[in-house]
Parts: sequence; structure tokens; C-alpha cells
Amino acid sequence: MRARDIMSPNPLVVTATDPVSRAAEIMRDAEIGIVPVVDDRERRHLVGVITDRDIAVRCVARQHLPACEVRLHMSGDHLHTVAPDDDVSHVIASMSHEQVRRIPVVSEEGQIVGMISQADLATKVGPEQPLDVERVLESVSARR
Repeated sequence: MRARDIMSPNPLVVTATDPVSRAAEIMRDAEIGIVPVVDDRERRHLVGVITDRDIAVRCVARQHLPACEVRLHMSGDHLHTVAPDDDVSHVIASMSHEQVRRIPVVSEEGQIVGMISQADLATKVGPEQPLDVERVLESVSARR
């Protein structure tokens, strides 16, 4: 099984210059906790991600305005991704090692093509590999 088999394809995206409120609207409407940040909507080259936690901690807690730009609150350094053809074991190892709940799936050209969440692992991998999924949940929940 490959990353492409378990990913949620064609994720909704924002650009770095979009307002944080747009990212929050996408999260609310799509019931997700992360939005990929791209250079532009046509090329969809991944430059970062913004999470619900980023918005709460970096924007709201610092009393920034909802109109401030995503680039001020996104995570872009040390972004961990997987490729569509990566084996699920690599996805699991990457998520466990990096202690991330979600991981972007990026093409060779750097375009965002999907996202893999813990829920994707649980529903699509869990029935066949429950211990591997449990390992991801444990490692993500552990403090560094």
C-alpha cells in the first residue's frame, strides 16, 4: 500500500498572503485541523502549513487581528512530507519520528497532492496493521 492509497487527495489550500481568517474558515467548513500553504493556487507548490493550533497560539493568544497574513503564523521550516509512491511503512515511520498528526503528500515537483492524517491511518491501515497505527498514536502523543 502506498501513500496515494490512503491520502485525502486535492486538499484545500491557502497562500501565505491570505488572511488567517481564511484558513480558519476552511478548517471550520471542511472540519479539518490543517491547511497547506502554497506559493499560488495554480502551481500549488507547498511552502508550509497552518494548523488550528498555530492560529490559537501564534495569532489569537497574541491578540493579532484575523486579517493578518498566514505567513506570520504558519509553519514552514523543517516541513516533513512524503511522496505519493512512498510505502505506508515509510509514512508511519515519518509520522512517528516527527511526532506529527498529519503529513503532506508532495509530488516530485513540490506540489501538494494530498494529506494523510491519523484518521486516514486508522481507517485505511488500522484494520490490517493495528499495532503500527497504535505506534503512531503513541509517539505523536509523547512529549519530546
